[in-house]
Amino acid sequence: MIDFEKIAKYSKAGPRYTSYPTANEFHSAFTHLDYQKALEESNSSSLPLSLYVHLPFCRSACYFCGCNVIYTSKEENKSLYIPYLRKELELLSQFLDTKREVIQLHFGGGTPTFFNAKELNEVIALLREFFPNFSSQAEISCEIDPRFFDSEQMQVLREGGFNRVSFGVQDFDPQVQKAIHRIQSVELVAEAVQIARSFGISSINFDLIYGLPYQNLQTFSETLSKVLTLSPDRLAIFNYAHVPWMKKTMRKIDETTLPSPKEKLKILEFMISFLSSNGYELIGMDHFAKRDDELYRAKMDGELRRNFQGYTTKGFSQTVGIGLTSISEGLNYYAQNHKNLCEYQKALDEGILPTSKGIWLNEEDRLRKEVIMQIMNNLYLDFSKIEKQFDIDFKAYFSNALQSLKPYEETGLLELAETYLKATPTGGMLIRNIAMEFDGFLEKAPIGENKFSKTL
Repeated sequence: MIDFEKIAKYSKAGPRYTSYPTANEFHSAFTHLDYQKALEESNSSSLPLSLYVHLPFCRSACYFCGCNVIYTSKEENKSLYIPYLRKELELLSQFLDTKREVIQLHFGGGTPTFFNAKELNEVIALLREFFPNFSSQAEISCEIDPRFFDSEQMQVLREGGFNRVSFGVQDFDPQVQKAIHRIQSVELVAEAVQIARSFGISSINFDLIYGLPYQNLQTFSETLSKVLTLSPDRLAIFNYAHVPWMKKTMRKIDETTLPSPKEKLKILEFMISFLSSNGYELIGMDHFAKRDDELYRAKMDGELRRNFQGYTTKGFSQTVGIGLTSISEGLNYYAQNHKNLCEYQKALDEGILPTSKGIWLNEEDRLRKEVIMQIMNNLYLDFSKIEKQFDIDFKAYFSNALQSLKPYEETGLLELAETYLKATPTGGMLIRNIAMEFDGFLEKAPIGENKFSKTL
């Protein structure tokens, strides 16, 4: 039994570690020339490629959303975006060996299915033109808003090789949906699921959020019961990050209607127990999967990896971000495209990669990245693996961090052994806190106000 009262006191602001260093450390001194160099140097690598394509448009704002989106009802904005994707792909192909194997492709947004079937087909054809070597085992996925989805779009996605879809559900309670400006019925989502299943999609994920306005244990338990009637294969259930200083649309949410930390912990406790008793296992800190899902098998084998799209079974690969605000990742760099559409287009019109900022990773960064990602991925860290990979004495090198983790051990949140550390089931809820002790940037500059969301 998880003692939620015990862990409540540990909640504090901290990174989600979709990357290390975090995006807060990216800087504009890293330019398109740095990214160009990084791509050219990566061609000698045997790493496979992962492609992330950002399709940024939404018809209207969902007040909870922290993504980089452009709100529009104009069809021409979408049709004009696709030629710029071609320009970016043409530039990338000058510096990157695009014939390397592609093991992942993900469409994110925005609302990818705000693009109609014809437009989606154009984007897929572009990617296949410039990246011809897709693995037969590639994981190809698309985020879908059930309000903008039909059979014609699903047919195009399926013919384009897509084998996974993720539906944005968030919550089924009418009052919650009204407060977050996202109205969609259970029946609408059920119809979307039926469309995906009819085209042979055997891996369906639902995105849910707890901590939204007007949510409480009763309403969210009813949402989960309705979710189970639709039988998704995976669930990503995120702790709502209320950051109105970063996202203006969040200012439309009445903060007095947000559930208290105590209520959120009740929801979290119920969620884990309820889903576990109904065949779903907790994966990492915020994902659940059925026990026959490869995500669960990867967790049991200690082979999970975490990236900007969540948890994956494909191991580390070089991520190529395409489109507005996309982030690329290599062994020793991160590079992010412009967030502003005009700046993105201007760079491409000038014939340069649309890089806004990024960072080179030194050996220290790579060491800490591997430590943090191992902890985040598998809630476990084998010291000897790190020692062999980086030629260090782990306990001596990280003596301060290990000492800082003693209180977690004393309260039963962490097992600290001679050769490994392992989060307990309770400690898994605080895996961000545990990983933070190995963050070299936090050592140099403690977290300031309004920088990260709370860990619980």
